[in-house]
Amino acid sequence: MIVRIRLGKGPTVRRNHRKNQHLALGLAALLTPIAIMAIVLACWRLSADLRATGQFPISAGLFSHWQVWLTGAAILEAFAILLNRYGNAERPLQKAVEESEA
Repeated sequence: MIVRIRLGKGPTVRRNHRKNQHLALGLAALLTPIAIMAIVLACWRLSADLRATGQFPISAGLFSHWQVWLTGAAILEAFAILLNRYGNAERPLQKAVEESEA
């Protein structure tokens, strides 16, 4: 003898994969001005090498090269773009259909 138990449908479980969207957008908003400051320092160092401006305050070490500042600015801006994409992710199609029916 086979006994089958039929259960009704319960509420569907939805997973929220993007819990920290607001934190990602806040961090991305802070990274862009920092990247601009790094570009300004790269331009300052390059113009100091060309003797167009005064002496650059960091005269020795890793951060005394304009290439390091420019690379750092590019990395920071790329990270800001990725965080913006994470924070502004499009809503799933299922939610859009449910909203239009309501």
